[in-house]
Amino acid sequence: MFKISLNIIACFKWVVDHEDIKVNPETNELVLDRAGYRISDYDRFAIEEAVALSEQYGGSTTAVTVGFPAAKKSLKDALARGPEKAIFINDPAFANLEPSQTAAILAQSINNQEFDLIICGEGSGDLYAQQVGPRLAEHLNIPCASFVRKITIEGRELIAERRVDEGIEIISMPLPALVTVLPEINSPRVPGLKDTLAASKKPVVEITGSDLEETVPCLETVEIKATTMERNCEKFDANEDDLKRFVEVLLRAGVID
Repeated sequence: MFKISLNIIACFKWVVDHEDIKVNPETNELVLDRAGYRISDYDRFAIEEAVALSEQYGGSTTAVTVGFPAAKKSLKDALARGPEKAIFINDPAFANLEPSQTAAILAQSINNQEFDLIICGEGSGDLYAQQVGPRLAEHLNIPCASFVRKITIEGRELIAERRVDEGIEIISMPLPALVTVLPEINSPRVPGLKDTLAASKKPVVEITGSDLEETVPCLETVEIKATTMERNCEKFDANEDDLKRFVEVLLRAGVID
């Protein structure tokens, strides 16, 4: 296969591990004091696709993340998955960014990099706002495709298969470009011991908040609470009257016609 040497950037986010999230039963608020962090599951598909494309077409992959200083722990995991280097944009103030801020910060940092393709996950494992990718493309003034399930490169053209409500849409756009990928696009590799050891030797470029222009949030998070589900706990026996009553409940709920 003809090698075209792509410079690919894979964006990822370090998020709270959902398995560690607890709920205060009295206030219904989330308890995150002892929660661990991990790379967003959706972003693992982005990293894998970036590495797979660079292996297929030639070139290199750079992993990029925005976070607070403790998020540096995520770099080893990301680099163990195949990227040659990483860019870590960090500041204590970046702990709770909303999508418009994240996109603006990424744009400032990526704008000085050489790239042919940027790959993001379709959403993040916490907010799942699905805004960072399209906003980043707008900042960089490059074409963007979302909900992508397959990528092919032909010269300086990117062919993308997108999952839309009506089915599958196939589009083409010139490079440089940005895509957000669906989980069905690949199966992320599991780093081995050799990959993990090699990750610690790969270069990491650090950018701090003082190197960037200040961003103003467009959204304010007032509170985060767990969802609740109220149950009537109504019991039905197998007798004729209860079965009729059960059907009536289903009809009122619209479960059956």
